[in-house]
Amino acid sequence: MSEQRAEVAVVGAGLAGCLLAAFLARRGYPVALYERRPDPRTGAVERGRSINLALSERGLDALRRIGLDEQVLADALPMRGRMIHPVAGEPQFQSYSAAGDRAINSISRGALNNALLNAAAALPGVRIAFDHRLVGLDPATGEMTFETPQGKVNETASVVLGADGAGSAVRGQLLGHGLLRESVDFLDYGYKELTIPPLGGDFALDPEALHIWPRGTSMMIALPNPDRSFTCTLFWPTHGTAAFASLGSPAAIERHFAQHYPDLPPLAPNLVDDYQHNPVGVLGTVRCDPWQVNGTVALLGDAAHAIVPFYGQGANCAFEDVVELDRCLDECADDWSAALPLYQRRRQDNAEAIAQMALANFVEMRDKVASPLFQLGRRVEHALERALPGRYVSRYEMVSFSTTPYAEVRRRVRRQHRTVGAVAAGAVLLLAGAVGSVLGGRRGRRR
Repeated sequence: MSEQRAEVAVVGAGLAGCLLAAFLARRGYPVALYERRPDPRTGAVERGRSINLALSERGLDALRRIGLDEQVLADALPMRGRMIHPVAGEPQFQSYSAAGDRAINSISRGALNNALLNAAAALPGVRIAFDHRLVGLDPATGEMTFETPQGKVNETASVVLGADGAGSAVRGQLLGHGLLRESVDFLDYGYKELTIPPLGGDFALDPEALHIWPRGTSMMIALPNPDRSFTCTLFWPTHGTAAFASLGSPAAIERHFAQHYPDLPPLAPNLVDDYQHNPVGVLGTVRCDPWQVNGTVALLGDAAHAIVPFYGQGANCAFEDVVELDRCLDECADDWSAALPLYQRRRQDNAEAIAQMALANFVEMRDKVASPLFQLGRRVEHALERALPGRYVSRYEMVSFSTTPYAEVRRRVRRQHRTVGAVAAGAVLLLAGAVGSVLGGRRGRRR
């Protein structure tokens, strides 16, 4: 079949690009996978850029379709809830699911990327070109120009798919041709990574939890690694007196963490070195429209809709894009001119829904998880899930443990909240009526 079809170009050999190449090759397409960086399987990881992923059901659903889920999960660590670290007092565990049996999976971005890259490379019809940076694209002809160590190279493809991340060169080319509009909304927060090494050969913290240090205007999280270390990520403002740049000396760094994260310094011997030398990353939301042009060029994953990482859904959402595009190709009998517009129609509202939920979850993780009122609300929510199985499902469960479309999750949560609110209001009215009857009866007897 591959000999009967023209080659499809996938720009970007990250998570989404490698998965996309594998899906297309399984459909019988010859695939050219272009990556601006050297082969990540042979190079060193850039310091402070590991960013563990929280792989959940949406991502696993995509991996199952190419038989890669068990291999990936073998290197993952299940996290069954949040461990909240207050400034003073003992950490408190909050289960993700009502029964406590469901987990999201901590996995190294690099390890997952390498597994997907190997899977794509092993399929017939896939060729991979590293050190190819896209610098030109003619959307009308599919002609691409790449800068390589050997000079500029021209390539052509019948279909060009941009899976090259938030700073997508494909999106930039379409923008330069006046074929789409984009907006990039940066948070006034950045992130920096720290490391908690193994302690006595074992995990220094509970490895079955995502650890959170909520501090109101900022926070830190930590995810476990198979080598028994934890990757910590600070999310702090980029400006002001509590920003990254406000800690200029080792003494200031040590004082700040001793005051605001007192359980961390004893567990992080390289804290000061990590803080001083690991870079500060940026956070933002990318929106653009359209996602495809002429049924021949399209964007997937972060290239179309980068989101902030606070729901752990960036990679999961990108993997869903690939699954949906594959489904559209099925329904359209591999007619790209019909499949690409259909893919955008089905995915754009869902991408916007998770973008908004991710921003809201930042506020929840940063400000609310330590609140007794929030914790009471979670207990009530879990009680409702147990009492009404299948009829009441929390937002977190639907986002992380199902493939319910993100936009439908938002609609269903609103309906559930309205129903619960109406029931609660009715109960209050009944109680008020009952109390009124009792008090009225007593007044009548006194008369």
